Amino acid sequence: MDIFLLILLHVILPLFFLVGLGALLHRIFHFDMNTLSKLNVYVLLPAVGFTNIYESNMNGDVLLGVLAFLLLQNGVLIAISTVMAKLMKLDRSLAATFQNTIVLNNSGNFGIPVSQLVFHQQPLGLSIQIVVAIFQNFLTNTYGVFNFLSVSEKKGKVTAEFLKNPIIYALLLGLLFRSLHIPVPSFIWNPLQNVANAFLAIALLTLGAQVAYINLRQLPPLLYLSVFSRLLLSPAVAVVIIFALHLEGVTAQALFIASSYPCSRNTALYALEYGHHPDYAAQAVFVSTLLSSVTVTMIVYLSNILF
Repeated sequence: MDIFLLILLHVILPLFFLVGLGALLHRIFHFDMNTLSKLNVYVLLPAVGFTNIYESNMNGDVLLGVLAFLLLQNGVLIAISTVMAKLMKLDRSLAATFQNTIVLNNSGNFGIPVSQLVFHQQPLGLSIQIVVAIFQNFLTNTYGVFNFLSVSEKKGKVTAEFLKNPIIYALLLGLLFRSLHIPVPSFIWNPLQNVANAFLAIALLTLGAQVAYINLRQLPPLLYLSVFSRLLLSPAVAVVIIFALHLEGVTAQALFIASSYPCSRNTALYALEYGHHPDYAAQAVFVSTLLSSVTVTMIVYLSNILF
């Protein structure tokens, strides 16, 4: 019960306050959603990607096991979601959004605060979550974007459109600067951090604007499969892989919990940017985040029993 209240008070309620504010403001002022989308994709996301990579501090011993887990888990989720989409004969546009809601999770502004609460006496747990968040950044802006682009673009144009995404270069620059220990001058770093810090608020306000006119009383049946897969199927897959890799202790707990986070808010942002069922994506993020206060608490409890 204590961890449930902590997650509710320190993670869920602050997120929904901004989402609710975004919905209210959009109803009053009628935001230009195209402008909001471009602001997120071309300004805020690159700043977040660069600063996250540049500031990361990864331990080599833990990193190999964590990366092996992440590659296997996300590979399995990609395969499962692809098979589901084919069995249900979803059109390519809806299939891309459906797959992204299952594979991509909110490991940044949701996962890191949860890890801070759960592993406040075990720094390794938070370090692992930061690695997971960085991996999800790469996955979202490679697989997630490529998934959307492959629907609407001809094969010859997908790579060209993919390479127009500025966050790819922001992530590569962050990795280069980090690897070579290149200092960033304060007159560049300070405004860059300010832009990155603004991302969470703007992204959640944008999500609120996306759901402002959505009828949440009539959710499509497919949405329940997205939410179930993200919140429950993903942790089930994670358990199998954790045991297969013989991971133990805090490492196993952190990865198990990290597998249970709700749909990534970036799924909704990119669905809006590329025009692939943005309402469905926003609903999936909203509902999965709402239910995650219960399911993530359950996974945290199970992690202590299993590992």
